[in-house]
Amino acid sequence: MKKIKWVIIAVPFIILLIFAATYIPHKVVDMDASNVSKITIFDGNTGYEMDITDKSNITYIIKNLNEVTFQKGKSSFGYMGFSFNTTIFDHDGKVIQNFIINSTDTIRYKGFFYRAKDQLIDYDYIEQLVRNQ
Repeated sequence: MKKIKWVIIAVPFIILLIFAATYIPHKVVDMDASNVSKITIFDGNTGYEMDITDKSNITYIIKNLNEVTFQKGKSSFGYMGFSFNTTIFDHDGKVIQNFIINSTDTIRYKGFFYRAKDQLIDYDYIEQLVRNQ
């Protein structure tokens, strides 16, 4: 009987700790640019979609995103509109990661807003690529 009581108490506590741990600042993007074949960006402002396949652009974007640590924030459920829906592909054409870049310090990822802690996203670089292609 005591074991069941402890399980009933411990399980919700463990679930709460696991959920709370998702709010610890962490890297959303952590990959080697050499494993990326292309980055597809859909511009929510213009409706234009482009594929970035140039290795120097891929390397710059991935390096920048790898440097940013994010803090999970509020739910993004119900929010409409976005700037850059970003999808990163490997050499087999499989999606490695998908998220939305809203600004220099905000992304939407897995149903939540994430805010950059120290380093910022080079939003202007991505915007320039999308506008000039």
